[in-house]
Amino acid sequence: MFNNSSKIVFMMMMIIGTLITVTSNSWLAAWMGLEINLLSFIPLMSDSNNFKSTEAALKYFLTQALASTVLLFSTLLLMLNNNINIVINESFISMMMMSTLLLKSGAAPFHFWFPNLMEGLSWTNALLLMTWQKIAPLMLISYLNLKNLLLISVILSVIIGAIGGLNQTSLRKLMAFSSINHLGWMLSALNISESIWLIYFMFYSFLSFTLIFMFNIFKCFHLNQLFSWFTQNKIMKFTLFMNFLSLGGLPPFLGFLPKWIVIQQMTFCNQYFQLTILLMSTLITLFFYLRICYSAFMLNYFENNWMMNSQMNNFSMNLYLILTFMSIFGLFLVSMFYFML
Repeated sequence: MFNNSSKIVFMMMMIIGTLITVTSNSWLAAWMGLEINLLSFIPLMSDSNNFKSTEAALKYFLTQALASTVLLFSTLLLMLNNNINIVINESFISMMMMSTLLLKSGAAPFHFWFPNLMEGLSWTNALLLMTWQKIAPLMLISYLNLKNLLLISVILSVIIGAIGGLNQTSLRKLMAFSSINHLGWMLSALNISESIWLIYFMFYSFLSFTLIFMFNIFKCFHLNQLFSWFTQNKIMKFTLFMNFLSLGGLPPFLGFLPKWIVIQQMTFCNQYFQLTILLMSTLITLFFYLRICYSAFMLNYFENNWMMNSQMNNFSMNLYLILTFMSIFGLFLVSMFYFML
């Protein structure tokens, strides 16, 4: 992506669009930032070597344009309600805004576009869609006080994210459903405190980057490619699947820490019903991660030598090992640092 100077410009514009939305003090300015972000991300998705990327860009544009249109309409209604003596139900306007922002972030029940879109993206663009593109909608959702609608989205997101990943063979779709599940946790954290969802988001982004960094190097897109990785080098395969389990939130890995914080805060707020559903969905996600690990280690596969012809230089290897070390032992390091203070 970064070899093309024009794509660097679009990348900068995408970042600026998100910053405009996050720092704006009016809904109209926030909408403008979302549009700048959208129109900057679409050129980044286009790839002449991947015919699916054009289809993905069109799907993304149509979905986001629909959400942006409804959001602008809702914003205008809100402005009319404040400035002119027209009686409009503000809760209905807020529900429209919340629905469009959930659609933009890919949360259930507005997730229909997200897994299919991920299938047509490169790993770099998939990472951006899973992480950076969620910041602006989630920040705007935190301004709306609609706890009941948010609760419905949380429950549907964690259930669909968990069950949807059970029968997937595509790694990009697997990561998409994992992202929907984690988005449910983030929305649940957002319902409690703005700082907690940001902490969860940072940990989730780090763990997603660690996995996708490896997938991108080896151009790995399907589970059968994972199984035939490193049949001689078991340590590399072991680190990869430890990262999977860390992303799933299995103790004592780093991925458990943000879930631990959310569980603690939800317990303080007496949200036991919601917490039970979140934990049950996490068990399902851990089940299919463990099933992948079991299949990769216990079954015999022929190693695909053509896959090993990758761009894994010393820098990439060292960076991956550092990221993996932090992913596996990060919980211990954070705990030690906390008790030393």
